[in-house]
Amino acid sequence: MYSVVGVRFKRAGKIYYFDPGSLQIEKHDHVIVETARGIEYGEVVVGNREVSEQDVVLPLKEVIRVAEGKDIETVEENKQRARDAVRVFKDKVAHHGLEMKLVDAEYTFDRNKLIFYFTAEGRVDFRELVKDLAAVFRVRIELRQIGVRDEAKILGGIGPCGRLLCCSTWMGEFDPVSIRMAKDQSLSLNPTKISGLCGRLMCCLKFENDTYQGEGIVL
Repeated sequence: MYSVVGVRFKRAGKIYYFDPGSLQIEKHDHVIVETARGIEYGEVVVGNREVSEQDVVLPLKEVIRVAEGKDIETVEENKQRARDAVRVFKDKVAHHGLEMKLVDAEYTFDRNKLIFYFTAEGRVDFRELVKDLAAVFRVRIELRQIGVRDEAKILGGIGPCGRLLCCSTWMGEFDPVSIRMAKDQSLSLNPTKISGLCGRLMCCLKFENDTYQGEGIVL
């Protein structure tokens, strides 16, 4: 068994597990950890617990420390820098004549990397753009092309039900959704009735699907 805490780096983001070591860490604490992207700041959403080897990806990295007041200031400064970077990015994209739509930008906590999330109809050759951005910001630049579901998760909004989008408020990961799920629930197959803001099938079709399948409900 392994002692772990579950950490999220974004609201409704995926949960990653870390070794708390000798630190006393409670749910809702904020921590500084090392990730594949670099040093990051996240919130503990799963308190200290014991899990089996099958439930985690080894080796587990240890939590560096519990976050302090100055770390919150760093996070806020990073957000402001990212907002400033958006304007530069859009200017550079226009200069290179690229067909891409910026969705979001963020710095890693340690400011060693600046990540831009964008959508585009197809593949985009952004090699020259990356060189320009690196020359301006003098950090590692990563451009990440995302899909429409990820765009909706980042931007948020109000769903057809009148509530905030599930993907942007609590869903950590996307589950596969199929038209078969709508058929099993005897829903209208009109695309406008079963599609979310992203234009894809609504994630909530998955929520009750097991009930319909498991109990063999016939409507």
